[in-house]
Amino acid sequence: MSMGEALGVGAESEMVAARVWMDAGSQILFSYYVCIGSLQAMGSYNKYNNDCYKDTFALCTLNSLTSFVAGFAVFSVIGFMSYELGVDIHSVAESGPGLAFIAYPQAVSMMPLPQLWAAFFFIMLLFLGLDSEFVCLESLVTSISDIFPSFFFTGHRRKLLLLLICVVSLVIGLVLVTEDFMYFCLLFDYYACSGIPIMSFAILESICVGWIFGADRYYVKIKEMIGYYPSSYMKYCWRFITPSVCVVILLFSLVKFTPLKYNNTYQYPWWGFAIGIILALSSVLLIPLWILYSMAVTPGTLRQRLKTLCTPAADLCNTSPENVLHPETSPSDTELRALTEKTKNGSTEETDCVLLPTRPDECIIKESTA
Repeated sequence: MSMGEALGVGAESEMVAARVWMDAGSQILFSYYVCIGSLQAMGSYNKYNNDCYKDTFALCTLNSLTSFVAGFAVFSVIGFMSYELGVDIHSVAESGPGLAFIAYPQAVSMMPLPQLWAAFFFIMLLFLGLDSEFVCLESLVTSISDIFPSFFFTGHRRKLLLLLICVVSLVIGLVLVTEDFMYFCLLFDYYACSGIPIMSFAILESICVGWIFGADRYYVKIKEMIGYYPSSYMKYCWRFITPSVCVVILLFSLVKFTPLKYNNTYQYPWWGFAIGIILALSSVLLIPLWILYSMAVTPGTLRQRLKTLCTPAADLCNTSPENVLHPETSPSDTELRALTEKTKNGSTEETDCVLLPTRPDECIIKESTA
């Protein structure tokens, strides 16, 4: 069976399935590392005038070509397995973890020199896992460290934070190496890692960029950084196209929602469904909880609080390339502690230098508004 035949089987019925559209949207967001914080964390290490616009096109082109080549590799092998067994493609095709750990290894075992291809396949999975782990860990550590820089950049606290996250992840990951790991792996994949959570983040991020911060202001800030205006089409994407497509997919998926089944036969018990919902809400609920907390600690009336929280920070709007320096050496711990104590004591001068220790090659100068 060819790749085209494999893709064409049941295409009409699959195209109207809500899960197919949700999986496709989640795959796009996950493969480009959008809405999970990795691009923001890695991009924050760039210099202010880095041409992020060209980098974006290069990343998207390379990622799409890689996915296209991977599609040939996957569907050709699945089609070969279907042909060898003499069964329909739906009988051997798997999605999610089942493809990597069940269907594909079975297909590799039918090829000439199966030991060689199996070794190549699992070495590839190992490298893919390590690469993704490095990026996700660094993005999480960078985000937490940037929120509390005076605490985590004292001594070895940032390294201890990284160690703590790794230990917690290891303990959770032990569940995924048990004999029944596939049941738990599908729960994580179906409810926590993709689908509703990541699509909700895409909608909220689009609203924040396109409407709260403002597409026009964001457009000007990009020009300020790279020296030229990007395509005006981007503003329509930030405001209308991206949030609209994500909302339609999310609503379509919620209306047609079906509980998870393993191999389309095993129905998870009620407590398995409850665990899945808890996993999904564990990330999504943090956003409304943080909004409520910010509303509670912000002074003023309800309208004033909303206006304050939805107004971009003054230093973000006024920062210009001239205010960014790139010293050759990173600040010492003594300098960082001195600046921290200075901030705590409430002393202000005409110009305050706020050091971001996560960026060892840059110091951002912010003009004092006092």
